[in-house]
Amino acid sequence: MTAVDERGVAEFFEGFEPPDGLKVELLRGEIVMMASPDLVHNLIVLLTERQIPLDRWYPLQTQDVDIVDEASEPVPDLVVVAPEVLPPSGRLLPASLVTMVVEVVSKTSVERDYSVKRSIYAAAGIPVYLIIDPIMAQCVLLTRPEGDGDRADYKKQIKQKFGDVLTVEALGIELDTSAFGTLPDVRPHRFPLL
Repeated sequence: MTAVDERGVAEFFEGFEPPDGLKVELLRGEIVMMASPDLVHNLIVLLTERQIPLDRWYPLQTQDVDIVDEASEPVPDLVVVAPEVLPPSGRLLPASLVTMVVEVVSKTSVERDYSVKRSIYAAAGIPVYLIIDPIMAQCVLLTRPEGDGDRADYKKQIKQKFGDVLTVEALGIELDTSAFGTLPDVRPHRFPLL
């Protein structure tokens, strides 16, 4: 896709009104629509959000993140940002202000969360990307982003099963995953590949 095409898609996306009940993201110039999430997904987001101390961090849901060089405006399940860097208003939060993004995997988002968004968030320089996977009952904590474009990646990866405590050093928290639910009757996948 040319730069002009990506700008055109981004301009179209700015004014696009999705049907009720759909989550819509712009990922590398592609508009992606998803159905509303499962209850397991929503409870994991809630349980994660409640473990992030509000005196130091704001965990935001449904916050669009602006990743200019990627022609992307993802809407992570949680965006964690220091309150003192937040702008006074706006739909798009610049990626440079974000400390951590969290994605909870669904049946239809596996490859997007583990691959596409991994490189988008790394290219944006977001310090921490946490993938919470109720299909495989695991968390994958990614840190140390490096690179540009679709070759960008996180250089450090920690994988832990649900039930373990996950240390998120950048936030200074110990994330208890013991109450995270799983999605029943979903075929296992092969991610993460590393």
